[in-house]
Amino acid sequence: MSTAWTDRIRADLDLLREQGQFKTLRNLLKPMGPESEIEGVGRVVVLCSNDYLGLASHPEVVATAHAAVTQWGAGTGSVRFICGTFDYHRQIESALAELSATDAATTYVSCWNANEAVIPTLMAIGGGDVVAISDELNHASIIDAVRLGRQINKQSESRIYKHSDMDELEKALRASAGKKLRIVITDGVFSMEGDIAHLDRIHALCREHDALLIVDDSHGVGVVGKTGRGVIEHYGLLGKIDVLTGTLGKALGGAAGGYVAAERGLIELMVQRSRPQLFSNALPPATAGGAMKAIEILRRDTTRVDKLRANVEYIRGGLAKLGFETVTGPSAITPIILGATARAIAASKRLLELGVFVIGFGYPVVPEGKARLRVQISAGHEREHLDRALDAFRKL
Repeated sequence: MSTAWTDRIRADLDLLREQGQFKTLRNLLKPMGPESEIEGVGRVVVLCSNDYLGLASHPEVVATAHAAVTQWGAGTGSVRFICGTFDYHRQIESALAELSATDAATTYVSCWNANEAVIPTLMAIGGGDVVAISDELNHASIIDAVRLGRQINKQSESRIYKHSDMDELEKALRASAGKKLRIVITDGVFSMEGDIAHLDRIHALCREHDALLIVDDSHGVGVVGKTGRGVIEHYGLLGKIDVLTGTLGKALGGAAGGYVAAERGLIELMVQRSRPQLFSNALPPATAGGAMKAIEILRRDTTRVDKLRANVEYIRGGLAKLGFETVTGPSAITPIILGATARAIAASKRLLELGVFVIGFGYPVVPEGKARLRVQISAGHEREHLDRALDAFRKL
């Protein structure tokens, strides 16, 4: 690498350190769970994992993942249209379609890939008649997918509406009335805010204006809804959303993988045209096997969903008593706004010293002045874990 590039990289890293924004990757010495062990720190309560149902190390999930590797090996060694598709792909995609109340589903190696599959592919076939309309606080994968779609189809347009502002969304739909193809895209649960989309109103506006609705419910599935089927279930919209994207890397096993669920024709279009599927290896057997077992555990009873909600209520109540401002709502995410990025990073470091693993998020992940700690709860947490965490927040 040239000296000029080396100097530029070093200067950028030094600036991150000076601003208190440099991220440290912690080395875990034990599997993910309600608590773990960090090299050089010791035993900690984990409040930063998306393993909402506590299934990442569940014996049934681990055993099923192991059995899948034993039967199928490490993976396909190529993309599906070249080397074929394994039976477990059909099984996991059938399970995901049933969970999502759609005709069909197809899988990817991450939900980032899933969003960058469905959004640009749909924008590409729209020619000059397509506009993508997105909530300003949508996940980075949605933001990048829309940007990619506009690069692929330079005649396409995009609009952003203020977070959960239904009047602005309606204005954007009316302003784009001349477009034949309009796509509205929203997170189900907004990962940095802990709130959920006004999906009932968004759905009604999309039907009124004949717009396609895409919902990324990565933080909602396994958490929200009477039986944990996500924000669509919470609003009574099962089977009524055009396109759902989601992940297998959070509540559904905690490993990796993503999916698109929709009517069969759209899924066939993803198989035929979406570049992340055409040019990236298929979902590995272990990931699919573990996720299938996680879906089975979720569908057979709501015990873990119910426990997760009780844990969220307990930790939020405890934090409020300590003077921290918390959010309300059905998600498992509680952001604690601290303001400056350096302050959030310092608070995260202090909590780690006190035996609690929780991350401070600052710019550019969240806007300047809105840095926060993001507390995430799991069904795997027992009361003693939550009490240890609350004691650490009291000391903070």
